[in-house]
Amino acid sequence: MVRMSAEERRESVVRAAVTEFARTGYVGTSTETIARRVGVSQPYLFRLFPNKQAIFLAAARRCLADTQRVFVAATEGLDGEEAVHAMGAAYQRLIADDPEKLLMQMQMYVAVASAEAAGDHEFGDSVRASWLELWDVAHLSLGAETGETTKFMAYGMLINTLVSLGFPVGHRVWSGFYESTRPSGE
Repeated sequence: MVRMSAEERRESVVRAAVTEFARTGYVGTSTETIARRVGVSQPYLFRLFPNKQAIFLAAARRCLADTQRVFVAATEGLDGEEAVHAMGAAYQRLIADDPEKLLMQMQMYVAVASAEAAGDHEFGDSVRASWLELWDVAHLSLGAETGETTKFMAYGMLINTLVSLGFPVGHRVWSGFYESTRPSGE
């Protein structure tokens, strides 16, 4: 059997962490559960990452970086309304095809709010820095128009909320969205 390198194990931990944190949040996820999913011991997990917070931050960065890549790929060679619709449709596909991306995003917001309420601002600073990179990618992909970026991101957050709340395709709450950003139905 081929042994994985530390970097490959680290990658496995990040993937497992996205899954586990998406499902049960920061507080509800144990490092033991992540280690078990990866097939390593908890002590080995802590050789790869210094603590649970570092694992969560790596998972958050991965989730946001994956979304950034989707935005960039969707808008390549496009501008204006075409870019907006392409990016919106690509994001909708991302969260439909990989619901853990949406759940992880929602868990990030909860974790940051909880940390901030407890006085831990560094945790929030780290997640905000990664989210700002996502904002910047969207901003540049949309022609560096602040109003358009704000509108796009606001619609994205509304989509996140409606999908998280389980509003079905065809429900009236989706009627004001561009067709390209509505969830696809069966």
